[in-house]
This record gives sequence, structure tokens and C-alpha cells, in this order.
Amino acid sequence: MTGMKMSLLALPLISTIALAQGTGIDCTLGMAAPDGAIVLFDGTSLDHWVRQGTDETLEWELVDGAMQVGGGSATTADHFEDCQLHVEFWVPHMPEAEGQGRGNSGVYLQGSYEVQVLDSYGIPQDELQLGDCGAIYETAIPPVNACKPPETWQTYDILFRAPRFDDAGELAEPALMTVYHNGILIHERVEVPAPTRAAMPRDVTQPGPIMLQDHGNPVRYRNIWLVPMTYGPDLEPAG
Repeated sequence: MTGMKMSLLALPLISTIALAQGTGIDCTLGMAAPDGAIVLFDGTSLDHWVRQGTDETLEWELVDGAMQVGGGSATTADHFEDCQLHVEFWVPHMPEAEGQGRGNSGVYLQGSYEVQVLDSYGIPQDELQLGDCGAIYETAIPPVNACKPPETWQTYDILFRAPRFDDAGELAEPALMTVYHNGILIHERVEVPAPTRAAMPRDVTQPGPIMLQDHGNPVRYRNIWLVPMTYGPDLEPAG
């Protein structure tokens, strides 16, 4: 399994989770972008990214093939609807900090729906809260703490179905998210009825960017890619 790279699109999701749980190996770390993917960050260029709310080039520091948070939240220049997103993240070791001060950041789909990034390693399952790592912020607590120790690379693989609106602009179907953390299924078809806290200001009826939050901590991201999809209401590919 060492060095093995696979795509969730090419491998049934249940097989991926079984591999991860059965061996203790994060089979999604270093996962190569499949055919049809948009590579948003390959370790060398920030060309796909701008500073949130502007058209300005993102000026995050590049560190060992990763982009390090600093200087405002990052958003993709392009906007998306339904998609599958792969992102790898690294949280710093901050033993002097507590709670939301420990490696805080977040991955936002459409700039609106956050999967929390935080150093929540070692927190007992029954003590996890709606702001811990892996939570869909203030919406759903992960059923298992899949966190690795700080300063260890981790993965999110997120299947996202954008909310649907009727002709009057009223919400008809809420956003849906399935999330794998380090290859382990932590959320399955969770409804997110409204943008989560600290979402970027935007017209939620329209496509939106991927956003990586600057919460003041030097979190790092790498190997970010996205596959545009069309999902049905069960989060299965349509057509």
C-alpha cells in the first residue's frame, strides 16, 4: 500500500473506507488528481487563488510544496457547483493554545459551507463539539475522531451537492455533504440548511468558490484538486 495512489471516482467509496479502517493506512494521502479534475494547487503556483473579496493575487507563503495561511482568506478565482474536492492539510503544534486557538482554519465549499480544520487530536469522541476538526461547522459533529497529531499531513475528501433554488430564488433543497477525513467516512449526505458562520458574503443561489480560511494560525494546504460533478438528491452522480 505504501505510495499507492487512487481516486475515489475510480474506486467505490465503501472500498476506500474499508481499506482505511482495515489497515490503519490513510489511502487518500497523496491521492493523484483523476482525469477531468481541476488541479487547484500543485505545490508550485497560486495562480488559481485570490485574496477573499478581491481580484488580488494571493500572497500566502509557499513552504515545502505547501501554501501556508497568512494575509487573509484564500478563494479560488473560479466558481463551482456540485463537486468532489480533495485537500490535504497540516495544523501546527500549538500546546500553549486552547480550543479554537489550536491550528484553526476551515475548508468552505462555495465559500459558504465549512468543514472545520483544527488540532482536535486526542479529544475523546464523546467530547467532540460542533467546532472541532471534521465538524461541518455548527451543523454536524463527526461520529469518530479521525484526527492525526499536529504537524502530520491529513486529508479531506468532500462530495458536495450545491443547494437548489426555485424560480423565485427560494431554497428548494439544502446543500448536501459527504466527508471523508483521512479516508474515514465521518459525514454521509448531511444536509446543510444555510451558510455556516464566517461564510463569505455572496449570492448563495449562484456558483461559488472554494475558500480556505485565515483564522490567524499558520495552517498549511497542499495537493488540492476538484472534479466538477452533477449529483442527484442522494449524492450519487447523475446521468
